[in-house]
Amino acid sequence: MHRIDPQVPIEESIGAMSELVKEGKVRYLGICEASAKSIERANAIHPIAALQSEYSVLTRDIENEILPAVRKNKMSLISFSPLGRGMFTENFDSLEFSINDSRFRFQGEHLENNKKLVKKLSEFVDEKGISTSQLVLAWLLAQGDDIIPIPGTKRQKYIEQNIKAVDVELSAEDIRTIIDIVNEYPNTGERYGVDSLKLTNG
Repeated sequence: MHRIDPQVPIEESIGAMSELVKEGKVRYLGICEASAKSIERANAIHPIAALQSEYSVLTRDIENEILPAVRKNKMSLISFSPLGRGMFTENFDSLEFSINDSRFRFQGEHLENNKKLVKKLSEFVDEKGISTSQLVLAWLLAQGDDIIPIPGTKRQKYIEQNIKAVDVELSAEDIRTIIDIVNEYPNTGERYGVDSLKLTNG
């Protein structure tokens, strides 16, 4: 279920979805961008297999309440936009951005901040002989076996490049360094053009 309708109790939605499981039409249930409270309420009706939510080195707010709720209920986390909506790809420097770009992080002062961030991370990965995309995917995979990143791409070479992230081994020091670099450039901007979607439905 993509996005929880605030006008419909989640118990009603999950109840309807659970009927599809009983009928054999669906094997597992998943929800998207839910709050910790909604995760608990949903699981009280039927076991939820996975939560899909944005999670990356840039977007870590789910670590406070949502990820613990996912793990408490033995769910998986399907991480969308793990490459920062294109920020951590080799094409980032060559892209042209419009003021109307829905990727809010690619506008104005946020864009300038993020170019510096990407440059600093690029310098770090050059020492390791890997790509920036492989680095941030490896960081995400290091957060737990229950994390499933789903990077998007249009080209086979990038699929192959991203797959190799599973072979990248990061030390505890590497992981700290990555976050230290990100924290040096905090003006990354919200996920969307206004305040980030508030995960308070429940």
